[in-house]
Amino acid sequence: MSIMICGSLAFDTIMVFPERFKDHILPDKTHMLNVAFLVPELHRNFGGCAGNIAYTLKKLGGDPIPMATVGSDCGQYLEHLERLGISRDYVTTIEAEWTAQAFITTDLDDNQITAFHPGAMTQNHRQSVPTDAGIRYGSISPDGKEAMLQHSDEFAKAGIPHLFDPGQGLPMFNGDELFHMINNATWLTLNSYEWAMLKEKTGLSRQTVIDHLSGGVIITHGAEGSELITKDREVRIAPVTPEAIIDPTGCGDAYRAGLLFGLSQDWDPVDAARLGSLMGAIKIAHSGPQHHDFSLDAIRAAFEAHFQTPMPN
Repeated sequence: MSIMICGSLAFDTIMVFPERFKDHILPDKTHMLNVAFLVPELHRNFGGCAGNIAYTLKKLGGDPIPMATVGSDCGQYLEHLERLGISRDYVTTIEAEWTAQAFITTDLDDNQITAFHPGAMTQNHRQSVPTDAGIRYGSISPDGKEAMLQHSDEFAKAGIPHLFDPGQGLPMFNGDELFHMINNATWLTLNSYEWAMLKEKTGLSRQTVIDHLSGGVIITHGAEGSELITKDREVRIAPVTPEAIIDPTGCGDAYRAGLLFGLSQDWDPVDAARLGSLMGAIKIAHSGPQHHDFSLDAIRAAFEAHFQTPMPN
């Protein structure tokens, strides 16, 4: 059975500034800021939430279907998806647009300056969630605002269980819109900062949010692990210590891929979140959001070693 990820495909251009921003920005001149940074190190990666989640899901043996709109410059990304064996049936090209692109400059203190051009991503509402494609599970990930609202309604109307994963798209919505998508979703997943922002924008208590989800809430806390909260229980998911800390870009997407894989297989949600934790730790040890690799045998062994229980079949 397939998992549909409604979200973005994007090119991530990562530049490394081998100094510190603070040494080049005068605090009393921020009202007339005009600075340039020489970046001798540059990497261009395939990214976007839908692409990143689909990548890890495919590596786990899942059948991801990304739903995204891309621009006329998307040829290399489409070839990349084909090499991975990831469906392109719902990746639509908008010839008059550029593919979404993030330009990220990082300094020696891991501070980041990011510029994001949404491009064709804003047109994903032109596509509709199919009801006859054997979709077992879905995800509403950061995307164009209209697309997120529309696809949320379509998943709910079709009776397809799904995650609501607002991520960096959360500030686009008002409280009523967020509450509407929470009502539609099975699970809500976000990091601790986004969780605080969601509660502030909606004015809802933690219990009210949980009461309106048939699954529950999963909140990630970076190196401190994550927590799973349902109407019946609260469980802390232990963090997995990574082999190295190289690049956090895409760690949240790797977590969500593990979570979606487990939920779509009807695992206990705790085990699904544990797989998410493991996938995030594997990703952070690699540069870029789609460069980590692994075997299922290695994942099973690592799951049992870290959580002292066999990984479900």
